[in-house]
Amino acid sequence: MDYKELDIWVQSRKLVKTVYVLTKSFPKDEQFSLTSQIRRCVVSVPSNIAEGCGRQSNKETIHFLHIARGSLFELETQLILADDLNYISSDLKTVLEEIERVKKLLNGFINYHKKL
Repeated sequence: MDYKELDIWVQSRKLVKTVYVLTKSFPKDEQFSLTSQIRRCVVSVPSNIAEGCGRQSNKETIHFLHIARGSLFELETQLILADDLNYISSDLKTVLEEIERVKKLLNGFINYHKKL
């Protein structure tokens, strides 16, 4: 199966869009710090899923899926920090729920690969 057909990859792309829209309203002086860090982090998720799917062995695939999962935890923390700084004007709970959905899908995908 092509990675572009995987629900985990599709959902992680949706998360990228959500986070980019959310960070548009961040202060301009954060553009090269927290905003940039958050965006790099969220882009890392579908990118590492894709890279993992392109690897030759299950062990390598799982390695990149774990990197993607780590990026999700990092993203979650950075968004909570942004909320602490009052940078998030919308409901943080909604985006955190989206992150949680992607985490669950990713954990399932990792477990699937561990059984192969």
